[in-house]
Amino acid sequence: MTKNLLILLFLTLFTGLTTHAEDYKASLFGIKSNGTTLNTTSIQKAIDYIHEKGGGRLVFYVGRYLTGNIQLKSNVTIHLEEGAILLGSTNIYDYNLAERFPSLISATKADHIALTGKGVIDGQGRDVAYQVSDQVQKGILKDALVNDRSALWRPKAIYFRECTNVDITGIVIKNAAEWVLVCDQCTYLKIDRITVDSKAFWNNDGIDIVDCQHVIISNSFIDSSDDAICFKSHDPTKMCDDVEVRNCVARSSASGIKFGTVTSGGYKNFKIINNKVYDTHRSAITIATPDGGVVENILVDSLYAYNVGNAIYLRIGARWNKGRVGSMSNIRIQNMYCEIAEGKADAGREYEGPIEDLPRNISPASIVGLPGQYISDVTLRNIHLVYPGNSNPAYAFRGLQPAELDSIPEMPAAYPEFSQFKELPAWGLYVRHAKNLTLENITFTAKLKEYRPALVFDDVLGGRLTGLRYEEPVKKKKQVHFYKTKDIIQTK
Repeated sequence: MTKNLLILLFLTLFTGLTTHAEDYKASLFGIKSNGTTLNTTSIQKAIDYIHEKGGGRLVFYVGRYLTGNIQLKSNVTIHLEEGAILLGSTNIYDYNLAERFPSLISATKADHIALTGKGVIDGQGRDVAYQVSDQVQKGILKDALVNDRSALWRPKAIYFRECTNVDITGIVIKNAAEWVLVCDQCTYLKIDRITVDSKAFWNNDGIDIVDCQHVIISNSFIDSSDDAICFKSHDPTKMCDDVEVRNCVARSSASGIKFGTVTSGGYKNFKIINNKVYDTHRSAITIATPDGGVVENILVDSLYAYNVGNAIYLRIGARWNKGRVGSMSNIRIQNMYCEIAEGKADAGREYEGPIEDLPRNISPASIVGLPGQYISDVTLRNIHLVYPGNSNPAYAFRGLQPAELDSIPEMPAAYPEFSQFKELPAWGLYVRHAKNLTLENITFTAKLKEYRPALVFDDVLGGRLTGLRYEEPVKKKKQVHFYKTKDIIQTK
């Protein structure tokens, strides 16, 4: 995000929201803080009244405010003082089930809206999800249960659609029944200093940014039982553009920072700077385009990851393309440190990520395109990847003979996940169907002996390898293997 754009974003948000800055106490509208009175109608009346008066803040003070779905309107801020808790009803019929995405707080085509303060939004999602399952099993709600859970009716905590000038600052969001905070086709979006603590059920993505433009996510903590910070593209005519994620900490039973899975339009002009990921089941950073979307101009700088299942996964697939061809180019990942877990990184959590495809030893970082559909112009610079080592060829084996390398499936239609190929022939980095690759000043560390080489390149067209170091408790070993690869320049 450029300096001028950042200034414009903040001026737009704050000058717009303070033009009508009158405060309205929640109690003025008969809203009760006892935790048992259902306040949906009174809260909605308050929002409508403030909107009609030109805007202002609806202020909640210490207490527990029970509500079903409420719809935020233009120029209205919900402000939660410290000690204020907005509680989601546990009755599924208190939500906007007629909408495509039910939610506790929703907004559509609203301008200058905000959620601020030091209070809490608690979706009570586990109880809601259990009631959804009960209603589906009784035949009252129609849904195909997948792994004993509903895919349609569980409400999100927050869902904003086609809104402009959105400010979400300071609040705690917890216990959603499904995805937690979703902004879909919104522009000029600021998320700052929030805490997402949502492990109440499956599919609890922390923050989902879908086809949004001019976004900054900063100084936030996300702990979720699915992807922590996730970018999606549902509309093939739109994409996420001009997005910055800075100074955030993520913990997840899936991926820490992820582009995808659904990628119809794509992503461009991203800066992911100075973030931390820990105790995360899948990849620290995943960038995937399995559905025909375009991915370009992505910078990941200063990412620190500890106890994660995988470091880096870049993938082009062909799942729901509908005649479109996906592409990925100009990806820079630099100044990264990552420690790969010896076991399951999220073991012991109430909702763990699924067991990955087996048999396999620990997977390397991977850059995997498709035949003739190359991931291009990727730069990895100033990176240290630390692996436990000790892979066992008697448990899972992938050799370096042409037939063995050719036997690795392409899997274009599969869900894009670092473990999808099972055993891979490298322990540090595996690259397949890529061109114009730059690796500079990278250290690959295996704490124990590995049967595989550190790097395997398969169908890589053009690249430069500079300053690569391999730390493994063996005296002499060939650590780089090239197959169907050409025009690679190696220097010390």
